[in-house]
Amino acid sequence: MKFMSIFLVILPFLFGCDGAEASIEQDPQEQMYFPPTTTNFWETTTFKKVGWNEDAVPDLTQFLIANGTKAFMILYKGRIVMEEYFNGHTASDTWQWNSAGKTLVTATVGIAQEEGLLNIDAKVSDYLGVHWTSEPVEKENLIHLKHLLSMTSGIDDTREFISKANMTYLADAGMRWSYHNVFQKLMDVITRVSLQDFESYFNQKIKDKLGMDGFWNNGIIFTIYHSTARSMARFGLLALNKGAWDGEQIVNESFFLESTSSSQTINPAYGYLWWLNGKNTFMIPGEQTVFSGSLVPNAPNDMVAGMGASEQRMYVVPSKDLVVIRMGNGVDPDNATFAVSGFDNSLWQKLNAVIND
Repeated sequence: MKFMSIFLVILPFLFGCDGAEASIEQDPQEQMYFPPTTTNFWETTTFKKVGWNEDAVPDLTQFLIANGTKAFMILYKGRIVMEEYFNGHTASDTWQWNSAGKTLVTATVGIAQEEGLLNIDAKVSDYLGVHWTSEPVEKENLIHLKHLLSMTSGIDDTREFISKANMTYLADAGMRWSYHNVFQKLMDVITRVSLQDFESYFNQKIKDKLGMDGFWNNGIIFTIYHSTARSMARFGLLALNKGAWDGEQIVNESFFLESTSSSQTINPAYGYLWWLNGKNTFMIPGEQTVFSGSLVPNAPNDMVAGMGASEQRMYVVPSKDLVVIRMGNGVDPDNATFAVSGFDNSLWQKLNAVIND
């Protein structure tokens, strides 16, 4: 009986350790969180709980107000740490993503490829037919879907409005990086291969699955997505989880990782319509200058970002489990067409004072 009593005492220590460890690992604040897709409920946490410096928040807020911000959000492991609206903007108001919405097109292309509808290594003319540009056929046939994703089509980038007449030859595909709105021909490819308009396919494959709101609006130069800040944050959370949402792989993980890696060597700070931090050199829209150093020196090296004109920003930082959203007016009206500006570095200086982990 004495032996049996001792055995019963030590039994939990022999077989119960895994369970004890699991209970620690399953701390709700340490698990990745996904908000429900059918309600507006979204879990929040506090600066104190995540170990951040709340005393630095007023300085960050003042910077946001002074620079025309309308909506600002920080997610940590999917939970809202900070959500603020300024200048009359509200949580239910929509705002344009501008070129940050290019990342939505990338994700949609990745889904279509996973479904066998297209291949990014194939010629664009395989889907849109010959003479979709005004280039000589032998030059047009050099352009693959991947060149549209990486901004290396070689099409003349001095003409922003996308029409057949404006799509003329400047360089062989793959030989020149230039930021250009010809990426939206990818939307035409999706329309052809899915047998429905791009927005319907996008809504079915991404918007509805993530519980996003929003709509595509045909702008003067290109089609722009509009949504609430929370919807941009939802897509950022998908990106933080490498294309997965609450256990479902929405975008193929391999494709997502490929899209957030350098797509070519000319501008290593650019993936498939995603901007990449932490590279040795970078280029910016509208120029052929190669700049030394990281895109946003104050930001983490592994940050990837959707960047749009007038400082529409979606920063995703895997090493810190962060998603940061900024919507609003541009800081410098003379710089309104550029997707990258000094605003980013200044904002990250303020953010670093808060995220002092």
